[in-house]
Amino acid sequence: MKKMQIFEPALCCSTGVCGVSVDPELLRISTVLSTLKSNGVEVDRFNLSSAPEEFINNKVVSEFLNNDGVEDLPITLLDGEIKIVGRYPTNIELVQLLNVPISFLGQQPKAADKKRAGGCDCSGGGCC
Repeated sequence: MKKMQIFEPALCCSTGVCGVSVDPELLRISTVLSTLKSNGVEVDRFNLSSAPEEFINNKVVSEFLNNDGVEDLPITLLDGEIKIVGRYPTNIELVQLLNVPISFLGQQPKAADKKRAGGCDCSGGGCC
């Protein structure tokens, strides 16, 4: 299985529900990573304030920080190679990079949704 690591800036918490306002992106990534974990897919996530040694001990991340600084965090590594810089991976990117089915995120594939709906507009409980 592929190894994904996310190195993020210093945060007060990983969920985004601390402080005055909720950060929806932190909430999304926390939820998605938790769902992946429940399906046996582990993604390591490191916060600069709580795990600075991980930033120092990872050669790729250490070089990135020396060259670019912390302003471009978060960065996502896949098998030790930087894949995404400056943002968290989207749900689709996670599925593609990790080579797992979208159902691992608790979502149905688009084709299955159309098949179940019979290809018609089922709004209002009409034709389905």
